[in-house]
Amino acid sequence: MYDMLDHGAETANEPKVSVSNHSVSVVMATRNRPVLLRQAIDSVVSQEHDAPIEILVVFDQSEPDKSLEKSDGSTRIRVIENSRSAGLAGARNSGILVASHEWIAFCDDDDEWLPGKLSGQFSSIEKMPEARAACTGIVVASQGKKTVRIPDQERMSFDDFLEDRMAEVHPSSWMVHADTLRDRIGLVDEDIPGGYAEDYDLMLRTAREFSISVTPEPLVQVNWTGSSFFFERWKMIEESLTYLLEKYPEFESNRAGYARMLGHRATAHAAMGDRKTALRDVSRAFQSHKTQIRVPVALALIAGFPPNLALRIAHRFGKGI
Repeated sequence: MYDMLDHGAETANEPKVSVSNHSVSVVMATRNRPVLLRQAIDSVVSQEHDAPIEILVVFDQSEPDKSLEKSDGSTRIRVIENSRSAGLAGARNSGILVASHEWIAFCDDDDEWLPGKLSGQFSSIEKMPEARAACTGIVVASQGKKTVRIPDQERMSFDDFLEDRMAEVHPSSWMVHADTLRDRIGLVDEDIPGGYAEDYDLMLRTAREFSISVTPEPLVQVNWTGSSFFFERWKMIEESLTYLLEKYPEFESNRAGYARMLGHRATAHAAMGDRKTALRDVSRAFQSHKTQIRVPVALALIAGFPPNLALRIAHRFGKGI
């Protein structure tokens, strides 16, 4: 089980989170994906959950569809517009700021919660009442193949998140205590270039301070269709990685994590045709951690392997590059 000694910010006097009512606000940012959006909404509505649920559908840079609004028993769907900066981070913050329930969860508009997601997650939280955040396993559906990825509940410390992005800890499975998110962790960072990796940044900030509950079951389906806003946007990815390396100087003291970030940035430079800069990052990554898997990937792209093909191959195995 998670070792509380890894979180010096928590003390014996830290109040326990009450989960007696389990009320949940689900923030669902969306932009021009009406069919997938309705599937995502239905997957939340169909959860067997006795306590109140509100689904906040936040329309970003698109016309709000008020026909989605309804109230059925303890479940309410609200449609709002992104009132902050354009993009996913601003849209999520727009939902966070108006959420009215005890816990805030997220579901991307192209993903689906599987049956038992909420009940399984709250069962895990009840066993770990000091937790301020929670996640579940996922099923990655891509190109007709499904890959199950389960977070390792022993690897939820800040240092572990520095070392490994842990893509199996997906934002569509992420749930955070509302007051803790707004008052202690802070809103989603809207200054990250293009909003890329804003979820990773939120996880880093959470893990630095608080315990994270893990439900080791695949309770969210993540649909990788190649239509992501970030798909193939290499310049944006390079800028966001540079931003995170500057925001978290702790990366440099975590050799594996530092090499991973440099290797990732090298793939972006290589994909843009900047082989000189990519080689520089590859060299620094290799010096930091010789077995970092992104180093050979970056070298393959530098040598001319098509980046889009590499990305599609990785997606077939439920991974990214």
